[in-house]
Amino acid sequence: MPDFTIRALTEETFGDFAALLERNGGMYAGCWCTKFHPDCAEKGQSAEANRALKRRLVADGLAHAALVYDGDRAVAWAQYGSPEELPSIQHRKEYLATAERLPDYRVTCIQVERGLRGQGLARIALRGAVELIARAGGGLVEGYPHDTGGVRKKNSSFLYNGTRTMYEREGFVYDRPKGLVNCVMVREVAPSARD
Repeated sequence: MPDFTIRALTEETFGDFAALLERNGGMYAGCWCTKFHPDCAEKGQSAEANRALKRRLVADGLAHAALVYDGDRAVAWAQYGSPEELPSIQHRKEYLATAERLPDYRVTCIQVERGLRGQGLARIALRGAVELIARAGGGLVEGYPHDTGGVRKKNSSFLYNGTRTMYEREGFVYDRPKGLVNCVMVREVAPSARD
């Protein structure tokens, strides 16, 4: 297996992130991974407008992700941030009604380049997000993967946040259901020293 590296999404790495999305059609109808942000693009907004929004959020320090690199090419990412940064999660009303407390961070989207799926890159991206969260001070982290019962019935392009099994392999524990096919997974991440 190649030696993958993790880099944070910053103004410096935005071009690599953009190249990854452009190779994959801007992801989900040109969303540019803006759906979960409070300034989420309006329905019908162009992919170019979503790209500009994402670039502005990155420049303002309001968008975070772990980028997985194969050499100098970004091939996957895991978006993470605080609940204030990423409030627009799916099944939000049900989620808030059953939450005992909000996490310090949430992982809302994991994507792997088409053609490279099924090789463990989503898990590497999730691990990278956890490492970057640890460097930022750690805390309670939540993810909202698909609960497939251990059986992969869905096309991987629809598993926008991985599977429960993948999260369990990375030290997350099941907290509760969320919607019909997703769940809330939690992990307390200890702070680590910065590089």
